[in-house]
Amino acid sequence: MMLKLEGIEAGYGNISILKNINITIKEKEIIVIIGPNGSGKSTLLKSIFGLVDIKKGKILFQHQEIQQKQPYEIVKLGLSYIPQGRLVFSTLTVEENLKMGGYLLKKEEVAERLKSVYERFPMLKEKRFNMATFLSGGQQQLLSIARSLMLKPKLMLLDEPSLGLSPIAVKNVFKEIKYLHEEGVTIIIVEQNAHLALEICTHAYVLETGKIVLEGGKELAHEEVMKDLYLGH
Repeated sequence: MMLKLEGIEAGYGNISILKNINITIKEKEIIVIIGPNGSGKSTLLKSIFGLVDIKKGKILFQHQEIQQKQPYEIVKLGLSYIPQGRLVFSTLTVEENLKMGGYLLKKEEVAERLKSVYERFPMLKEKRFNMATFLSGGQQQLLSIARSLMLKPKLMLLDEPSLGLSPIAVKNVFKEIKYLHEEGVTIIIVEQNAHLALEICTHAYVLETGKIVLEGGKELAHEEVMKDLYLGH
């Protein structure tokens, strides 16, 4: 077991967004969280990463409770979080951004991880001295993913990786996500593009008003309720 959520109720202040969430994720799975806007998808990822108040329940990461831990403690355990919006340090170069991702590492370890990341993303190596602000949207998203890889995470949380990207950029980003999964990284993706997300998932959960209303695999794309509510016609 990589991650388990048991009866999670979470939210902001006195408001509960998530209600009785139960999810079990095995190693090397790629899990997709889909649902309409405001259903609690991003809140779910933030809850796992320690950014939201957990009111009830437990979150177990490799059998260790993390629901009361701070994000910096969770990162040290091997979990990374890539928020929506391609949050890069725009006034830093590509390489400086990557080094920021390896802030917990020793100098020689940073050099080793940089080499590995550049092998995975040759485009970033070519642009390593460029300011991140001058990258395209798709390139910034890849930089965000690459930065999270500096610490060799066991579990990666991705929030809306296709948001605001061109069709070609979306294709490239999802190709890299598939490669990472094939290399053994466990991944949880929140994604509004349900068609695309279901194509690559090993399992999917559908949220509505903070509750899981449906779960399954790629076959969910053919469920009538999914077609009506989430996928369109």
